[in-house]
Amino acid sequence: MSDTHLLRDGLLFSATAMAGAVNAIAGGGTLLSFPAALAWGLPSPVANATNALAMCPGALASAWAYRRELAARGRLGALLAVPSVVGAAIGAALMRRTPARMFDAIVPVLVFGATLALLLQGATSRRGDAPAHPSRARTGAIVAAQLLVGVYGGYFGAAMGIVMLALLAMLPGDLHGRVAVKNLLSACANGVAAAYFIAAGLVDRRAAVIMVPAAVLGGLAGGLASRRASPRAVRAIVVAIGLGVSALLAYRALASGRP
Repeated sequence: MSDTHLLRDGLLFSATAMAGAVNAIAGGGTLLSFPAALAWGLPSPVANATNALAMCPGALASAWAYRRELAARGRLGALLAVPSVVGAAIGAALMRRTPARMFDAIVPVLVFGATLALLLQGATSRRGDAPAHPSRARTGAIVAAQLLVGVYGGYFGAAMGIVMLALLAMLPGDLHGRVAVKNLLSACANGVAAAYFIAAGLVDRRAAVIMVPAAVLGGLAGGLASRRASPRAVRAIVVAIGLGVSALLAYRALASGRP
């Protein structure tokens, strides 16, 4: 294997490990791993599918790091896992039926929207505490919203965890408990989407061999270190990357459509 291939594989491994760590802390790691998979040479739909496969064990590793907090909120996790799984299956099916050219046109919008979600997360987290005893209507609305989040997660999923944290903020509990549930739900959504993509033949095996262990390593390290890391600093870095990536992808989509 040439030095160029080794360097390319190393960059993909490093970006995916960073993505796993970022997802464990807040979310938005796909903004790092997805463009890295594109730079590695994968077409957009294949990069998306392979990334979904990698992020599933990464999220499970993060959930294991938060196992104590997750055990205390097991009922909530089980309740929201169902719409996450159903929604992800729908989203993955929609992505499979989206022509590659159309997906290339949609992705810059999705990345930019995910970046905005990261940018606005701080304002959302500063709102008032959720009621100690949420009504059935509020809980039902969150379940319905989680179904839509699952659809987005199955289709693309960048910053899916950020949206989940915003929803979980509407229910009582501390931040660590919300992060624990978010990691579990992310694993559910990515796992269902990955299973669908594998069956559809969209996952690149060689890239997956690089990305899966990297995501697990990053997810575990990020989960263990998240209490000491500054989510604000991580979010600022990812937002800067996301804005640059969305601009680059938009330029590529426009350039490819020129005669």
